[in-house]
Amino acid sequence: MPPGVDRVDDVAEVGGEPAGGRTSTVDSLPSRGLGAAGGGGSAWRVVVGFGVVSLAADMVYEGARSIYGPLLASLGASAVVVGLVTGAGEAAALVLRLVSGPLADRTRRYWSLTILGYGLTAVCVPLLAVTPLLGGAGLAVAAALILAERLGKAIRSPAKSALLADAASRVGLGRGLGVHKALDQVGAFAGPLLVAAVVAMAAGSLWPGLAVLALPGVLAMLLLLTIRARAAASPAAGGATAAGTPSVAGRKPLPARFHLFAAAMALCTAGLVTFGLIGFHLVRAGVVAAAAVPLMYAAAMAAGALAALLTGLLYDRAGPWVLIALPALVAAVPALVFGGGLPLAVTGALVWGAAVGVQDSTVKALVADLVPGERRATAYGAFAAVQGAGALIGGAAAGLLYEFSLAGLVVVVVVTQAVALVTLVCVLAGTRPAR
Repeated sequence: MPPGVDRVDDVAEVGGEPAGGRTSTVDSLPSRGLGAAGGGGSAWRVVVGFGVVSLAADMVYEGARSIYGPLLASLGASAVVVGLVTGAGEAAALVLRLVSGPLADRTRRYWSLTILGYGLTAVCVPLLAVTPLLGGAGLAVAAALILAERLGKAIRSPAKSALLADAASRVGLGRGLGVHKALDQVGAFAGPLLVAAVVAMAAGSLWPGLAVLALPGVLAMLLLLTIRARAAASPAAGGATAAGTPSVAGRKPLPARFHLFAAAMALCTAGLVTFGLIGFHLVRAGVVAAAAVPLMYAAAMAAGALAALLTGLLYDRAGPWVLIALPALVAAVPALVFGGGLPLAVTGALVWGAAVGVQDSTVKALVADLVPGERRATAYGAFAAVQGAGALIGGAAAGLLYEFSLAGLVVVVVVTQAVALVTLVCVLAGTRPAR
């Protein structure tokens, strides 16, 4: 798409006829939006540009996320509260996309929503640094800021994902989204390392590690505004911010296989325990010190980057069957992280990171392939909403089961992922191999 185009052009349903008469398949949807002009080189510039913005932004919210468990515990939260707050945060980031996704497709304000969402993250995370100074109100304010930061994620994600998927479709959805996720994960790796270093220098005090995240937050916003300004200056940017009228394809319901796939991924999300609960357990059980939790989170993010790249390449070469590895990864996490001992905990954190990497990259490639191009923001919003319901239920259930029976938690997750695997196989049985 020429820089600055703020819409995703019409693409027919999977198995239908896009404009121009080319046949669309589940493996390759034609794109005439982002990156279409200028060929693959232009598309790669869009992918990498968003990747660098995500890198800086991830330093902010993943750096903070790495110590949400210890932070909330220091403010007086129990394991149940940690599970509810972090689970509700993920649910807000996912469920509210049910509103922001259709809003993006209806108004075509993809860039505006993306900038607003990133702005909320850049503001809310550094403000968490003041919560230890607020006494009894600190826990409530921290919970509100965590939820507000996740609201920013909900606002920007469908719009950004639609723009990104349109560009990535020009170079291979799996590859393009995998490269973007790898850059994203560099920030997710660097942010927790930065927080860990600052917390260590502050003798274990958490607030300086949160305050320093204002710097990458400002950088992310400057980069995003620069990219948008250059896009607006492009002669090809005509109609970039104009509201569009949905086409006939845009009014069609989303495919049934998309909904079945969303259900399978919701089960995976429900079974993947939050890192907040993992960090809470590791500190309370004495497996690691609070200052080491961000280091483990950073390692998990590195594993996620590698998993995104690997599964993305396999997706383009061998097809979506690579996704059957996800339920197995999710099922292995609680047995490892709650199994006792540092080696198992580190292994579990790495597996957790790999599962997150696949969820945030290769899973999105199949979503983009299952729906028409002009409905991608709506699809990503609906998909995330179903995942959000899973995150909320899973977060609360994991917190409760953790308090009463770790063995029960492990069994519930394994059973859930067995159901997810069967559902996923039903979805993939009708797909065609990637070309």
